[in-house]
Amino acid sequence: MANQFVNYVIEENIATITINNPPANALSMPVMKELNSTLDELSKNNDAKAIIVTGAGAFFVAGADIKEIVNISSKKEGMEATTKGQEIISRLENSIKPTIAAINGVCLGGGMELAMACHMRVVGERVRLGQPEINLGIIPGFGGTQRLPRLIGKARAMELILTGDMIMAQEAKALGLVNKVVPDAEVLKQAKGIAKKIVTKGAVAVSAGIKAIQEGYKKSVEDGLKLESELFGSLCETEDMKEGLKAFIEKRQPKFRDK
Repeated sequence: MANQFVNYVIEENIATITINNPPANALSMPVMKELNSTLDELSKNNDAKAIIVTGAGAFFVAGADIKEIVNISSKKEGMEATTKGQEIISRLENSIKPTIAAINGVCLGGGMELAMACHMRVVGERVRLGQPEINLGIIPGFGGTQRLPRLIGKARAMELILTGDMIMAQEAKALGLVNKVVPDAEVLKQAKGIAKKIVTKGAVAVSAGIKAIQEGYKKSVEDGLKLESELFGSLCETEDMKEGLKAFIEKRQPKFRDK
């Protein structure tokens, strides 16, 4: 598929989305619209069992488009812009297919919010990350104030959002913000390595695992356990469960059919 700013390729059941809006891959509204339509297509494409998001060139995403923000002059306009952006970025979090951010370069503002919405994050060892919106007299508007505290704790999220400080990859790993720190040239390869492991599993079970974690995280432990039990029970009626158990007994690799 070819768009102006957001393209993707599917190889070995892995869809790699590349944001290409030079010089810094800013999340302008045209970029967001193309990202939204791309996610629409991939949600319906059974060949894509996992989704990776990365940036072209030396940047992942350096933030929202400042030229667009400058033109916002009312509360209504600000709410409309952020609500739409939140809806699109949340699609990565709510996807029933695993989503991985391959953070290959500077990851700030809206880029950080995009990365945090993905289920997992792989980052280059020299990459800087942060939410510097406070330096512009605003706050994160695409989910940063909500996802960052959930990932690293309220106190550290307060510090990063209220100071606008940037952190390096190793500190992000120590905080639990990212899953892996790898050499810069290895980011996409390592992200694909995770995705390759996942796409060999049964898609029905993978989706159930995502749902159990995502929805259960918002519930009490008791309600989360109930959801887990319901999902486990549903999987007991699938062909993939029967194949998985049979393969284990026969000491071979299972051949899941996503049914």
